[in-house]
Amino acid sequence: MDLGIKNKVALVTAASQGLGKASAIELANEGVKLAICSRDQDKINQTAEEIQNLTGGEVLAVKADLDSTDDIENLIKEIENKFNTVDILVNNTGGPKAGFFDDLSDEDWLKTFESTFLSAVRVTRKVLPFMKKNKWGRIINIASIYGREYGGSAPYMAAKAALIAATKHTAINLAKTGVTANCIAPGSIKHEKGSWEKFVNNNNEATVNNFIEKNLPMGDFGYPEAVGDTVSFLASENSKMILGTCLNVDGGQSNSLF
Repeated sequence: MDLGIKNKVALVTAASQGLGKASAIELANEGVKLAICSRDQDKINQTAEEIQNLTGGEVLAVKADLDSTDDIENLIKEIENKFNTVDILVNNTGGPKAGFFDDLSDEDWLKTFESTFLSAVRVTRKVLPFMKKNKWGRIINIASIYGREYGGSAPYMAAKAALIAATKHTAINLAKTGVTANCIAPGSIKHEKGSWEKFVNNNNEATVNNFIEKNLPMGDFGYPEAVGDTVSFLASENSKMILGTCLNVDGGQSNSLF
């Protein structure tokens, strides 16, 4: 299927590994020009080289800490200098702060919202002028099933819920502009150095198997490529009637009915 996005320009954040990397690879496979970022310059350069070798695509690698407004400003300037626009944005936001509710400080809550929610808000605000000018754009926010139901720390759940709600609001307000906004809610996706990889490595086989039996109907953890495939579809011309939704990519793990 031709997704109609060849030569579009995509920004994928936190793309040096895991869901961001998988999303970037799938977009590059569709002929999209990529800008990818990470806090680690060496890692993002290595990822860019890998994607170029795999797909033959054009990739700009930028070091950026998305908790920093200056870094976001520099990131957008580098993309504008290289590609002149942004058509597709994949906000792959930060991971959870572990801990029980009464163990977490105000600073823990604020840091989680900064990295998991506000970074996506700030990057979206920066790329919207390009999309509105082009009368075409795709905003895809990587949320979590734990933005809808219990799981993870309280700040993480709250931040992901906020991301889902903000995406809906953004989508409705942009509905007549040619720009869409949607969320993807992954379940327990295992990848190198990810939180579920750490869960497997830090627990005995019986504990892991019990978690799988109780929570994962398909009998195993998910994989990043499934998220990347969904990103590519939501980025496509074919998805233009999908607006303000949050799609679970969880192998049936979620208990929510919506």
